[in-house]
Amino acid sequence: MPYWVFGYGSLIWKPPPHAVERVPGYIVGAVRRFWQSSNDHRGTPENPGRVVTLVSLEYWQSLHDPHPYGHDDVVWGVAYRIDPAKEEEVKELLDYREKNGYVDIDIEFHPASEAPAFSTKVYIGTPDNEAFVGPQDPEELAAHIVRSHGPSGPNIEYLYHLGVALDELHTDAKDPHIADLITRAKRIESEIH
Repeated sequence: MPYWVFGYGSLIWKPPPHAVERVPGYIVGAVRRFWQSSNDHRGTPENPGRVVTLVSLEYWQSLHDPHPYGHDDVVWGVAYRIDPAKEEEVKELLDYREKNGYVDIDIEFHPASEAPAFSTKVYIGTPDNEAFVGPQDPEELAAHIVRSHGPSGPNIEYLYHLGVALDELHTDAKDPHIADLITRAKRIESEIH
């Protein structure tokens, strides 16, 4: 059985090594949010940045999210098929890369081409992990992203790259949560400079 990995954050524009196929598409029943702290890539232990995670629709509906939008339960991204000879190597690399509170689960992926859905692995930061921060005021979240920086670069770079990647992915791949944070972050940056 082929090893597929679904990317909904930086994996969209920064594919895993040894990917032999890239398929744009979406998953259903989850919400993408900047609710995972990052002390190893886009922040530091003293000032963790923020990166996206997936939250199950059921759990999300039990929270007070100050950033709700319609159709939040469809998350666009990319599924990558990994070279069978390199599956273990890639899995070890992704397990290390996503070490800050992420676990891998199986999820049903729907290709944009309307080909049949198939199962793929996805890394999510579960609500019970110590790096999960949960809902935050959008203005405060955008300001936090603007001022955070880590070994992989400025946190704002991650947000902007994600916005561009989604814009280029598919006409239906717009994410209002991401678009709103980008608008707020650009305004905050312009006020600083």
